[in-house]
Amino acid sequence: MIGFHLLFFSALTLRTRINNVDWGYIKHSSVFIIPAALAGVFGLLNLPNDWLLIFIYSITLFYAFLWLTSMNIQSDKSWLDKVLLVSGGYVAGTSLSGAPLMVAVFMRHVAASQLRNTMFVLWFTIVTIKMTTFAALNVDLHFVSALLLIPAAAIGHVIGLKTHDLILKNDEIFKRVIGGMLMVVCILGLAQM
Repeated sequence: MIGFHLLFFSALTLRTRINNVDWGYIKHSSVFIIPAALAGVFGLLNLPNDWLLIFIYSITLFYAFLWLTSMNIQSDKSWLDKVLLVSGGYVAGTSLSGAPLMVAVFMRHVAASQLRNTMFVLWFTIVTIKMTTFAALNVDLHFVSALLLIPAAAIGHVIGLKTHDLILKNDEIFKRVIGGMLMVVCILGLAQM
């Protein structure tokens, strides 16, 4: 359902902003991201559920720690860019939480005015790959449920757009609060496993 909503709302967002995308960097970075995302989707479909949960909680806990301590993932070397893009692609393939790894690279190579739209195109591409793979393997996509939940998701989308503007003004406080909350959720989730 989340994949369907991501496709729907990213398409809505991009319909008027498609000309403000850094297509050159999408093409360049896709060479590293797409194969890794495909490997991540393969892992999602084949690895034991407990492994995936531990992986997702661990990645989220890592982000939470960085945000809580005001540390940032930064890349200033070509080889590190490639490592972050491949890692982010794999994480996005398994759990759609690879954005911070890829944004660390995209921020250096894409103009700030194009960054959000460029990331939406990348996300649309990765989610399309995942959904197509699921459909090909007859995984239940819960299409009707996702369709019925669009009004609720729309409310969240609008709130998210408004919150995004506030976050840009108070990024440090937001990251610390969210980092702390994510850390609690991850520790509780891992403790239950």
